[in-house]
Amino acid sequence: QRQLVESGGGLVQAGASLRLSCVASARLWSRYTLAWFRQAPGKEREFVAGSRWRDGATSYSDSVKGRFIVSRDNAASTMHLQMNSLEPEDTAVYYCAADTGGLRIGTRALEYEFWGQGTQVTVSS
Repeated sequence: QRQLVESGGGLVQAGASLRLSCVASARLWSRYTLAWFRQAPGKEREFVAGSRWRDGATSYSDSVKGRFIVSRDNAASTMHLQMNSLEPEDTAVYYCAADTGGLRIGTRALEYEFWGQGTQVTVSS
């Protein structure tokens, strides 16, 4: 049984919006930090945004700050990533990840123990 399941990716034109969702198992929802990463072809996986359960703190990479918003729906155990003003440079596979430490919002992929299967986002110019 997969513990993190992403959805919402697709093909859009530059300037459009998309909302990604990550449904987490009950085991991963409470107390843990959840984050979004992305990986473009030929590039390393990079941090996009994260949310810490214990105080609701959020963090964003400089490349998406002001355009993307991460949020949590506790009733549905779902984390969303609202992506606005999309650019061709945002094209990548987007992954949801969970850090069972939960103390901080890490920006390195190795800090996260659980990963979803990814969802493709393609932005055309």
